[in-house]
Amino acid sequence: MDGGYMMHDYGWGMGFGFGWIFTILFWILIILVIVYLIRTIVGGTKKYEKEETALDILNKRYARGEITREEFEKIKEDIYRK
Repeated sequence: MDGGYMMHDYGWGMGFGFGWIFTILFWILIILVIVYLIRTIVGGTKKYEKEETALDILNKRYARGEITREEFEKIKEDIYRK
């Protein structure tokens, strides 16, 4: 056995040259997990914005003077009937 035997795999090792792919996939996975955790933590601190209801919109329109009191009352009755 001479020194040439040790260089038989040309430096690729036992993984047939695909070991670096698994290393890259490993680090991509680690980075994705870190990004997910950061987004979850930061996203969890945001205040929950509730959806605006029809009555909320109606109140705003009345407050801005877009509709009269009579229109407001009629539309409000229609909303509550549904």
